[in-house]
Amino acid sequence: MAVAALLALSPAQGQAQQFSAYKQALAEGVAEDRRLSAFYRDHGYQPLWTGPGDEIRRRALITAISRAADHGLPVARYDLDGLLAAFDAVETERDRGFLEAQVSETFLRFARDLTSGVLTPSRVDSDIVRTLPRPDPETLLRDFAAAEPVSFIRNLAPSAPEYARLFRAKRNLEAVIAQGGWGPTVPVSSLSPGDSGAGVVALRNRLIAMGYLHRTAVASYDAAVQSAVQRFQINHGLEADGVAGPATLRALNTPPEERLQSVVVAMERERWLNIERGDRHIWVNLADFSSRIVDFDEVTFETVSIIGARNSDQRTPEFSEDMTYLEINPDWTLPRSILARSYWGALSAGGAQHLQILDARGRQVPRSAIDFSRYTPRNFPFNVRQPPGPTNPLGTVKFMFPNPWAIYLHDTPARSLFNTQVLTHSSGCIRLSDPEEFAYELLGRQTDDPQGLFHRTRNSGQQTRIFLDTPVPTHLVYRTAFTDARGALNFRDDVYDRDAAIFRALVNAGVEMPGVRS
Repeated sequence: MAVAALLALSPAQGQAQQFSAYKQALAEGVAEDRRLSAFYRDHGYQPLWTGPGDEIRRRALITAISRAADHGLPVARYDLDGLLAAFDAVETERDRGFLEAQVSETFLRFARDLTSGVLTPSRVDSDIVRTLPRPDPETLLRDFAAAEPVSFIRNLAPSAPEYARLFRAKRNLEAVIAQGGWGPTVPVSSLSPGDSGAGVVALRNRLIAMGYLHRTAVASYDAAVQSAVQRFQINHGLEADGVAGPATLRALNTPPEERLQSVVVAMERERWLNIERGDRHIWVNLADFSSRIVDFDEVTFETVSIIGARNSDQRTPEFSEDMTYLEINPDWTLPRSILARSYWGALSAGGAQHLQILDARGRQVPRSAIDFSRYTPRNFPFNVRQPPGPTNPLGTVKFMFPNPWAIYLHDTPARSLFNTQVLTHSSGCIRLSDPEEFAYELLGRQTDDPQGLFHRTRNSGQQTRIFLDTPVPTHLVYRTAFTDARGALNFRDDVYDRDAAIFRALVNAGVEMPGVRS
């Protein structure tokens, strides 16, 4: 029977033999998916999609799949044309049973991708160790069966305001690309306030096209152009000096197709983090070198951060855990990788006297009792520790969200490193520019005098843990495209080349965008 006939089918027309054929085919169609099979078995093999009263569900799904590209999803994965052809090809109840199974499989595939992402991130980059919020198929189908279909499918997308803003940014960039982009690039290596000529005109036109400057015929690098350049620099993580130097011009000349790639990757990353983030949470954007405390979607504290170096064994991973305590006057137990890379030679030669050697029970072992020639950093049976003090690499405080990767936020005595433009200097942990102020903000929820508490504890010189009354969800993310508090779209460099790898994987999965190549 054709689609029109299927839509008009009434329950009275179904003979017992016909229903048996439908049920048998449906059972066969879902047999390889245990959870899908369980759903239909528990619901008496009643149809969701192919029954006479299921037209609203069918149309809701077909409409949603037809708009999958708006979300940067791989449209071909859902084979809408094939699905419509399958509806048209139905002639028997057995056909209908197989079609019912096919539509449910398509729905689950689409819902999974829209809810929690197209990719499995750890397969793209082993340092993205995030646990994805994959929906349970049985729960998904059961809830859908009881819901208003259009609203249910629409609400599968992440509800975070950032996703909606990125969605709009994607559409805006696609419109820019369709209209030919932002015009000619700026064909010079540097421009400064006071300059004039063709290069300044190209800069002016580029800034106007990108929305940073109102329309003007000025041909000189005046105060308005300088202010527009500063706003652009702020939105791209550059020094906001108002001078269009090489880094600024490189960012200005980046085509909208590349910016669209970053936005599409950011949308996929939002789907990976489609979870309850916490009314109060900590948001560490590695690509932005920033750590923020966020209360009810408002940033209440922000500090510059140093992240792991670009070496493959030092890059900071991405994950979420709860911060549970602060440790003031921390010691530092050296990870084996750092011991091997930076300290083993000095330690085994009798140097590095500031380090202590401890046995498994935490007792200090005299160096004279150890034959270093018998060991390597890998099989060394002791822990190496630097006690609290002014030269301790963790400074005065560390912020702990226990995790298998031994990553945490902390102070550092190496303050000069914050003066560099690309803050990839650590061995994996995150160093904070303003760690004490960060501590005050966290402790302010549980004491009337957070500064006094912190300084009294620090001045004691004792290694002390202060537990947070309420653990704070802490999210280590990597966003090269994001919006700020004003809703402005920001871009950052892909310092770990992670987003480039993610975009290639999305393209390989079938994501298509006009004018964009992997």
